[in-house]
Order: sequence, then structure tokens, then C-alpha cells
Amino acid sequence: MKLSSIIILVISILAFGLPKNIQKKVDSEIKKTYSVESYSFDAKIIESNVAKELPSKFGADNFFEIKKDTKFLGYAYVSKAPSKTDQFDYLVLLDPNLIIVKTKVLIYREDYGGEIGSKRWLKQFIGKTKDDAFRYGDNIDAISGATISVRSMTNAMDDLMQSLKILSDKDLI
Repeated sequence: MKLSSIIILVISILAFGLPKNIQKKVDSEIKKTYSVESYSFDAKIIESNVAKELPSKFGADNFFEIKKDTKFLGYAYVSKAPSKTDQFDYLVLLDPNLIIVKTKVLIYREDYGGEIGSKRWLKQFIGKTKDDAFRYGDNIDAISGATISVRSMTNAMDDLMQSLKILSDKDLI
């Protein structure tokens, strides 16, 4: 009985975290954005009863604290959003005040619509806070040929900022 409990615990601990190909891209973006070579990247666990109430997904492999030694640099949020027939992976880096410092489409799996990964389009999120709302066609630009992905990314970013506002208001981050 004890051995099986230990095995389940070890498997559950190892099951958390990002896939290697995603982690490599996240590492690269963190190093560039925060100008660091080494840092700690630890999951910020949100209690399940609170996480269920949030518009965005907050599991053990979505939300992370970034630290350099004892200095808190900010947060990383990694998730997926739907495109026309598949999903794409994206990253949002935030400073300690929950201000967006970087957004990046990590993996886009469609033949069309990949323009949402352009730095030019993604920069419209930089500097936005938990108090900002994103609306497709209003304060977020459309991209011809990428309507589904643009709407999806816009909704995902809006959900994330609403979630961060709730977590902040509850003093959980």
C-alpha cells in the first residue's frame, strides 16, 4: 500500500510541467525578456476551488513565478487557444505588477492564420494590465485571413486578464 502511494505521488509530481519543446521556447523568451541567463521557474498553484471560478485555466502547468535568486521578476502564463481546426500554444510574460511585458505564439499548427504570431500584431498587448479588457475589432486589430485565431487569442488574453484581476483582488497573487 505504501509503495503504491509513493509511486502515484512521484508520477503526479513528474506529470506536471511543460513539454520539453514548449519549455525550451519559454526559456528562450524569459532569458531575452528579463535579460537573465539563469532563473527559477516554479508553478504557482491556485487552489482548485478558486481556479474553477476563473475564466482562464490555472493548472500546475499554466501559471509560473519567475525569480532570479531572491528577486521576483514576474509571472509566465502558458496555455492553448483554438484555431480553425486545431489549437496553438502561447506565452504571456508579466511583470510583478501584472503588466504584460511579452506575448508570444509558441506553436501554431495551421496552414493559415499564423500572422497572429507576428511581433507587430502581438505588441498591442504589451503594457496592458489586469484592468484592461480586449475586444476584437475595437481595441484589438483584425488580421485578414486569421479571423478565427485573432478572435481566439483576443478572447484568451481577455480571459487571462479577468482571471488575474480576480486573483489579485483576492490577494492570491
